[in-house]
Amino acid sequence: MITHLSIKNYVLIQLLEIEFGKGLSVITGETGAGKSILLGALGLILGKRADTGVLQNKMEKCIIEGTFEIANYSLKGFFVQYDLDYDATTYLRREINPNGKSRAFINDSPVGLNILKELGSRLIDIHSQHQTITINNAGFQMAVVDGFAGIQKEVAGFSKRFSEYKNLKGKLLALREKEIKAKAEKDYFSFLLNELSEANLQKDEQGKLENELKILNNAEEIKAGLFSSSQILQGEDEGVINQISLVNNTLAALAKFGESFDEIAKRINSCLIELRDISTDISQMEEESGYDPAHIDQISSRLDKIYSLQQKHNVNTTEGLLEIMEELGQKMKYIVSIDSEIEKTNKQLVKSNEGIHRLAAGISTKRKAVFKEIEKEVIRVISFLGLSDARFAIAHKTIDEPDKTGMDEIRFLFNANRGGELSELSKVASGGEISRLMLAIKSLISQKNLLPTILFDEIDSGISGNIADKTGTILSELGVVMQVIAITHLPQIAGKGNAHYLVYKETDGETTTSHIKKMSPDERIFEIAKMISGQDVTSSSVEAARQLLNN
Repeated sequence: MITHLSIKNYVLIQLLEIEFGKGLSVITGETGAGKSILLGALGLILGKRADTGVLQNKMEKCIIEGTFEIANYSLKGFFVQYDLDYDATTYLRREINPNGKSRAFINDSPVGLNILKELGSRLIDIHSQHQTITINNAGFQMAVVDGFAGIQKEVAGFSKRFSEYKNLKGKLLALREKEIKAKAEKDYFSFLLNELSEANLQKDEQGKLENELKILNNAEEIKAGLFSSSQILQGEDEGVINQISLVNNTLAALAKFGESFDEIAKRINSCLIELRDISTDISQMEEESGYDPAHIDQISSRLDKIYSLQQKHNVNTTEGLLEIMEELGQKMKYIVSIDSEIEKTNKQLVKSNEGIHRLAAGISTKRKAVFKEIEKEVIRVISFLGLSDARFAIAHKTIDEPDKTGMDEIRFLFNANRGGELSELSKVASGGEISRLMLAIKSLISQKNLLPTILFDEIDSGISGNIADKTGTILSELGVVMQVIAITHLPQIAGKGNAHYLVYKETDGETTTSHIKKMSPDERIFEIAKMISGQDVTSSSVEAARQLLNN
C-alpha cells in the first residue's frame, strides 16, 4: 500500500506531501481544485508518460516520489528479475527535467519506464470513469475469472508452453517449406556433385598440367637447346669440359709448389665434377624430350575439362572446385537430414499439443468451478447498489484451437430488467449500470487480495441518495481487506472514509497553487456540510454531516 506521496513542481503544485493509511481514504474538493492533478502526478510514478508541460516552474525539474509497503504482496521475484534491491518499504521516484528528459527510479536504482510501469500496475489499480470500457473487454473478463480462481501462475505457465507450441509449429512449417525447395534442388545438386566427383580433381593438378603442356608444345626448341648445350660442354676438342680438364691438370701439377695452388686446383676439380653431372642431366633430358601429340591431346583434354568446370562454377583454381564440391556435399547431407528433422519436430509438436490440451482442460475446469460463486457475488453487490432485478451470468464456450490463455471463451452477460434477455454488457447496460457492475467486480477482486491499493476516481458519477450511501458502504468494506482511495463529490461516500483529505487552491494574485490537507474531525463535519448544502453551511447540514460520520 502507498503510505506517502511527495509532489514537487507539478502543474499547480509547488510542493505537496501527503500521508496515507489503511482502510478507506476519501479525497474531496471543489471542481478544478486539483484532484485530477493529484491523480496525474500519481500516474507518473506508476509509469505514465509525461512532458515538460507538467512543470509549474519551467526552470526547475519536477520530482514525484511514492513510498509503498510491499512486504505482503509476493514481489521479491520482480526485484530479482530486474536485479533491483528489495525492501519491504519501497520507493518509486520520477523526475522530469526542463529539457524534457525523464528519469525513473525504484529504490534509488534507475530503471526503464516499462519496468516502473510493470511494478506500478502491481501496486495500485486506478479505476476511473473511463475504465468502465474495459469491463466489455474479453481479456479483462478472463483475467477477473482467473484472479478469482487463483490460477494466474498456472495460466502464465500455460502461456509459456503455448508459445513453445507456436514456435514448434512455425519451425515445422519452415522445415516443410525448406523440404519443398530442397527436393526441387536435389537433382541439380546431385548432378553437379557427381560431375565434380567423376572429374577426380587433385590439389595443384592444374598448375602441373599447364607446365607440362607448355614443355610439350615447345619440345623441338627445348631439344635443340639441350643438344647445343651438350655439344658446348662435351665437344671433343673445344668442349668446355675438356678445356677445364686441361686447366685442372695444369693446376694439379703446380700443387707441389704450395698450398694455394693445391686449393685452387681442388676448386677447379669441384667445378669440373659439377659440369660433368650437369652435362649428363642435359643429355638425359635431351633424350627424353620430344614432340608427343597423343600426350598433348590427353593433357589438353584434361585441362579443358578443368577450365569448363571452373567457368561453370565461377572459380579459377582447382582448389576452388574442390571447395564447391565440399559445399555441395554438405547441401546434399542437409537435404537428406531434413526428413529426419521434420519427423523429430513433428513428434515434439504432437507431444507439446497433447501437453497444452491437458493443461487447458485443467485450467478450464478450475475456471468453470468459480462461475457460480462469481455470479452470486456480483448479483449480491449490484442488488445492494439498487439493481435488484438485474441478472448477471458468465457464458462459456470451449474453442477448437487453444490460444495463449487456454481453450475457453468467456463472456459476461447482463440484463438490468426482470424478464429481460441476458446479453453482452455493451448491448444492454447503461453507463450507470456498468459503473456499478465494475464496482462489484473490483469488490470481487479485492476478496482475493490481488492488489495492495485501489484508487477510485469519481466512481460516484451519476448516482445519489441511497445508492451513493450504499456505494460508500461497498468502498468501506473494500477498505477492510485493502487500501482504498476514493476521489468523490458525494457526502454519503465522504462520510464513510477512515481518513478525509481536502484538495484546495490558493492564489496570491499572480500565482495559483493547489494544496491538500488531512481533515480533523471538526473540519470533516464542516466540509461534508458544505458538500450537502453548498457554500452556505446551515445547522441542518451540519447535523446531517454529523449523522453521516456517525453512521
